[in-house]
Amino acid sequence: MILLTRLNGARFAINPDLVERMHATPDTTLILVDGSKHVVAEPLDVVLDRIIDFRAAVVSRARDLPLTSDRTQLGLVPLPSAAADPTAPVPLRSRKKEDPTWTPQR
Repeated sequence: MILLTRLNGARFAINPDLVERMHATPDTTLILVDGSKHVVAEPLDVVLDRIIDFRAAVVSRARDLPLTSDRTQLGLVPLPSAAADPTAPVPLRSRKKEDPTWTPQR
């Protein structure tokens, strides 16, 4: 979330992932993906800098998360091993009917 200021001085937080576009005509107007509009006191370049800083902070915090015991981060994605061949193909799971996890695609 980024903190912004309405023209009346009230502060509010907005999710920058929901911002579809911004205009500076002459006040800075944020238009969200749901169509709602928010007019803010900050100039367009300041809002853009806050969005960039927010996204950089998210990436930085994700990178700094501790590894789990099986060397995965967040327990989701295994980290690449130093000994792994980066040119090796990624093995795919079988989609044959004999595979108990196979389901037909519609």
